[in-house]
Amino acid sequence: MNYKYIFGPVPSRRLGISLGIDLIPHKTCSFDCLYCECGKTTNKTMDRQEFVPTEQVLKELNHYLTHHPLPDFATFSGAGEPTLHTGIGEITDFIKDNYQGLKTAMLTNSTTINIPEVRQALLKTDIVLPSLDSAVQETFEQINRPVEGIDVKKVIEGLESFSLMFDGKIWLEIFILEGYNDSADEIAALKRAVQRIKPDRVQLNTMDRPGTEAGLAKASKKTLERVKKALDYESTEIISKYKSRKEIDSYREDAEEAIVKLTERRPATMKDMEEILGLKSMEIGKYLDILLAEKRLVIETGERGVYYRAPKDRGNE
Repeated sequence: MNYKYIFGPVPSRRLGISLGIDLIPHKTCSFDCLYCECGKTTNKTMDRQEFVPTEQVLKELNHYLTHHPLPDFATFSGAGEPTLHTGIGEITDFIKDNYQGLKTAMLTNSTTINIPEVRQALLKTDIVLPSLDSAVQETFEQINRPVEGIDVKKVIEGLESFSLMFDGKIWLEIFILEGYNDSADEIAALKRAVQRIKPDRVQLNTMDRPGTEAGLAKASKKTLERVKKALDYESTEIISKYKSRKEIDSYREDAEEAIVKLTERRPATMKDMEEILGLKSMEIGKYLDILLAEKRLVIETGERGVYYRAPKDRGNE
């Protein structure tokens, strides 16, 4: 079966081996984050729709899960905001009713947390992984570039009230960008927000690959340790790197080679790779991380954002 709406399993830094569920067209989101590795948002919206057919998603899930071992998690993710899809509750119910051994997780940017239908769906999941990159409106707008009218105070209030009613786990992600949200005042504001939300974990993250804007600085280990200390929240962790190739059961040498061959012909964006190779952005990421680390790919910027290409042969330069 050719899967359009599920992908992986992929190795997740937070969830082990995760089967991805991608319900949103590429870069349909309520944010246009500076650091997004999937590129600029092309449809910035807060309008919830059935962007892809829920029935077809259920068919794909049923086919995959009856023909393969259960992964650790089924994770609503992808290159957009999953909670904008109106079928998330029905899909979660299907997994819970038919595959009791499979846990569910929802990655969300937190902007829909105050919508009753979204809350009801999130209450059914095992882990909700919301993000909060700043508790200061000006910085929130600089980093996340949200749909007009979103107030970060309301987002924090929504996360706080949701945490009081949710029986599962909340792992709050804070993405640190050097020079944006790592000052003493920024961290103090985040600390107050964390103390209100009381997540089960705070997870500090930073860039692995380039975002949508040039010149962004990845937070150093020293900066992340400083932020962790300043937050002074017991369950705070710095997210580790992706596993190595040898540790990834789902790693496909043919996919790695296809990416290299594609970028030898011409530079390609993440979107190009999705369309040409038929892979999802989060799945492509596991190959890019390793290929970049091995210097088999390099990065350059162009009019459509970040491009990846194979290095030119030194003998031909």
